[in-house]
Amino acid sequence: MTKPNLLELPSGVRLVYLAEGGANVIYRFVGNPVLVKKDSKRPLSPPAFEDHCNLPAQLKGKLLRLRKETAADISYKEIARNFDTIIRPLFKPEELVDQTLIRLPEGLLSSCNSQLQIAELNGTRPKKRHGSYLCLHERFGLLITDMTTTEDPGASLAELKPKWLNQSPSAPTTAHRCRTCALREMKNRESQPLGLKEQRSFCPLDLVSEQYENVLRATGFIKGCTDRSRLAHILYRNPTLQRLQSLQKTERDVGLQGPAAQSREMSLAMTLRDCTMFIKIPHDEKSPVEIRLGDLDLKTGAGGKAGYWRDLETRLIDQGWYRGSNISQASGECALHSPRRPSQSYLA
Repeated sequence: MTKPNLLELPSGVRLVYLAEGGANVIYRFVGNPVLVKKDSKRPLSPPAFEDHCNLPAQLKGKLLRLRKETAADISYKEIARNFDTIIRPLFKPEELVDQTLIRLPEGLLSSCNSQLQIAELNGTRPKKRHGSYLCLHERFGLLITDMTTTEDPGASLAELKPKWLNQSPSAPTTAHRCRTCALREMKNRESQPLGLKEQRSFCPLDLVSEQYENVLRATGFIKGCTDRSRLAHILYRNPTLQRLQSLQKTERDVGLQGPAAQSREMSLAMTLRDCTMFIKIPHDEKSPVEIRLGDLDLKTGAGGKAGYWRDLETRLIDQGWYRGSNISQASGECALHSPRRPSQSYLA
C-alpha cells in the first residue's frame, strides 16, 4: 500500500510572524532574496525580498499554521483527518478556510521558538502569549487559506463568530434571551465587581433574520466592518450562514440533551457553534466577495470541557439568564426580547 504524497515545506523558506492564539501560531511566507534588474543599462539593484513572486506555487495564497505545546496535545495529523472526514463534506470548498498537511523541515520549529523568545524580549509579542512555544515533536504544519488583505490593500476583512444561530434546545420555552445573549449578560454581571468593561456584541439570531434591519443592526458590532450597509447586504440571507444555521439545527447534541459527554456528536455540534466567519470585501463593489469559515478544528470534551459546557447551560437556566431576570447594566439587544419577535427559523 503506497503512502499518499505529502507536501514538504522547502528548507530555508522565510516566515514572518502574523498572529497567534492559545494553541497555534500563524506565519506568512515571504520570498527569498532576489536581485531586481530595472533595465538593461543599469546594474542589478541590491537584494530585495519579494512577497510572493518567487514562492513555490503550492505556498501562494497560503499561510502556515504551527501548533503550540498544549495540554490537549492533539497532533495535526488527527486535526487534518477530522477536518477531511467530518468537516469538509458539510460545506462547499469555497466556504471553508482550507487546510492541508505539510511536512516541516528539520530545525524550523526550534528556530521559530527562538524568534518568539526574542519577540518577548523586545516587546513585540503579546504579553498574554509569553511562555508558550511551538511543539517540538510535531512534524507537520498546516497550510491554510490566506484571508488577509495583503494582496489587496484596498479590501477590508470582517470577522465574526456566528454562534448559536438557533436557540439552545434545552433553553426554557419562555426564554427572553438566546443562548449567546444570556451567556454574555451572565459574564457581564460577573465582571462588574472586578471593574472590567462590559462586553457588547450582536445577537446571532439577527444574522439569520428575514428582516434586513435586524441584520443591519448586527453589523454595528462586527470587527473590521467599514461599510455597515454593504456588509448587511452581503450577510442578508447569505447561503453560507444559512448552511451553518441548518447544520447547527441538525447537529443539536448540545446543552443538557443529547449523547454522553465527550461523544463525537457533541464535539461536532460544539465545533459548528464556535467557528469564525471571515468576509473579504474588495474595494471594487463589482468584484466578488470571499466568505469562508475557519476555526473548525473538532472540539473535544476531554479535560472537563464537556462537563463545563453542561454546567454552563444549567447555570443559564437555573439562575434566570435565559428568562432575562438578571439584566446587566448595559444589556444588549436580543432578538427574543420584546417588542421584537423571532421568526420560526430562530428556533432549534
